[in-house]
Amino acid sequence: MSKTVKKLQVASPVPADIDIANSVEPLHISEIAQELNLSPHHYDLYGKYKAKVLLSVIDQLQGRGDGYYVVVGGITPTPLGEGKSTTTVGLCQALGAFLDKRVVTCLRQPSQGPTFGIKGGAAGGGYSQVIPMDEFNLHLTGDIHAITAANNLLAAAIDTRIFHESTQSDRALFNRLCPPNKEGKRSFNNIMFSRLKKLGISKTNPEELTPEEVKKFARLDIDPESITWRRVMDVNDRFLRKISIGQGPEEKGMVRETGFDISVASEIMAVLALTTSLSDMRERLGKMVIGNSKAGDPITADDLGVGGALTVLMKDAINPTLMQTLEGTPVLVHAGPFANIAHGNSSIVADKIALKLVGPDGFVVTEAGFGADIGTEKFMNIKCRYSGLTPQCAVIVATIRALKMHGGGPQVVAGKPLDHAYVTENVALVEAGCINLARHISNTKAYGVNVVVAINKFSTDSEAELSAVRNAAFAAGAFDAVICSHHAHGGKGAVDLGIAVQKACENVTQPLRFLYPLDISIKEKIEAIAKSYGASGVEYLEQAEKQIEISSNLGAYVSHFSHGLSKSIEKFLLAFPKPVSRVHAQVRVPRVVEIVKPVTENCTFGSPKATKSVESRPLAVNLDVMLSRLSKGLGMSLLAPAWFAVLLSLLPRGTPQ
Repeated sequence: MSKTVKKLQVASPVPADIDIANSVEPLHISEIAQELNLSPHHYDLYGKYKAKVLLSVIDQLQGRGDGYYVVVGGITPTPLGEGKSTTTVGLCQALGAFLDKRVVTCLRQPSQGPTFGIKGGAAGGGYSQVIPMDEFNLHLTGDIHAITAANNLLAAAIDTRIFHESTQSDRALFNRLCPPNKEGKRSFNNIMFSRLKKLGISKTNPEELTPEEVKKFARLDIDPESITWRRVMDVNDRFLRKISIGQGPEEKGMVRETGFDISVASEIMAVLALTTSLSDMRERLGKMVIGNSKAGDPITADDLGVGGALTVLMKDAINPTLMQTLEGTPVLVHAGPFANIAHGNSSIVADKIALKLVGPDGFVVTEAGFGADIGTEKFMNIKCRYSGLTPQCAVIVATIRALKMHGGGPQVVAGKPLDHAYVTENVALVEAGCINLARHISNTKAYGVNVVVAINKFSTDSEAELSAVRNAAFAAGAFDAVICSHHAHGGKGAVDLGIAVQKACENVTQPLRFLYPLDISIKEKIEAIAKSYGASGVEYLEQAEKQIEISSNLGAYVSHFSHGLSKSIEKFLLAFPKPVSRVHAQVRVPRVVEIVKPVTENCTFGSPKATKSVESRPLAVNLDVMLSRLSKGLGMSLLAPAWFAVLLSLLPRGTPQ
């Protein structure tokens, strides 16, 4: 048994998440690292309870075998969430604290948008949490801030370059790009050689360029209408979705419309999540396309000369953050792309490090955002294809609440009390909604993994309803279906799930299969995904047709928006055509973001906004600081020497009521 494992003293009814988190004193993170056989030179401390694990660990453990690889997805969720993060943490606490397995949890870093908005934090809930939960849900080790800075540096470089090209001659611009040294000699720096190569110019001495070559090199001639790169920030602000910039007198009338996205929607976040090394990240950042020239040629970050600067800002963010669960099992937190506007998974490097640390017979459990049709699909087709890693088991989290909604129950609205239908027994409504679960099981099994259904039990669920879900899961081909109470009991409430997952991993018999090959067209990839949902076909609007034509040679995967499976699944199975309204290529991830319009009221493929609005009563109004736990030194150091704890009265995600 691990020396870091803790036994929880659970209370009933379950206290608030923040009270539970504050009741358990975290171990010093060096103790967690030691249990993973990480020596001090393998990590950098960020205070007492967080550490950055260095990528050099992968090289040092290269000869060691990998552990079992498990992904946790879910059925199509309600706006409240169904508890994927809570289940992921509870499963790992069961494996580590009760089944004596080496285990690492791999999670995404939460955005402050949902944390201060309506959905809340993402540290899990109840007695299955990552701690310290306030640090997890807020700044962590600053990775999202680094992404914000890098993204906005590139955005500034775009508009600055357009401004200077409009106000200077070719020679004056060239002279400023390649200024003379003290001896009066000009030279290209390293990043400029990639542009010279792209232009087919083999000369290495700036003085040798012809006037035509000077013009080609110095002028990017960016078409403002083609710019896809927007500024970002990591809080919700609806009034920044569309803005006008360049209004100041010094900008000489260089006005254009643009907008803000949320930081985790930045392509830099997707690069971080899918990169495999610092050199790989440098290459991907430099090749990100921000728009086109007026001649239609793609313009990259390296063309603007800032690929190296972006990497400098991201050099520490590439290292995963080590934390711990309430029961002392290790957690790696890294990257945080949303599943509805990106691929919705934590980083490849965190998973690779974790698989080596646990070794053969150990377990790495990672969570994929949204329903399995969104997060798990991208985990398989994008993340696993990039990483070369092969999962053995996929967990699908289901709740009676969500199944009732899919069976025709009233709409579930975040922040409002649940309808009576969700707190009283209605087996028929549950059985009607199980068609959603069945489709997720069959779609996930198609990848070659064993599927285990985790039924996140609420206090209002009846035995008959739970039994109906288990029967439907087995009928749909699940390897096992387990009722879990990890929210109320921690790892002890997920022991049966841990045993089922272990058996599923040990008995996998099929190779990993992807939904589509890479050597087919963008349209064929979109249609493969659409038909996996049951759509009869895909219709393309004129704008999408044009963008597909531009993007067709990029060799991209498809990263689509929710909702893949309709909330009203019976209507969905009538197989409406699926119209695509817009396609945007993110080249060096590489993926194509497919934006689809609603087909009917009952078959919704929403177009979520990359910058969320702030609700009438966001969770921000519940947050404050209080002097407490001074002797423990927990919380956030806001004013030295006193320590403060952040009171996070957050609406939990997927928390049994």
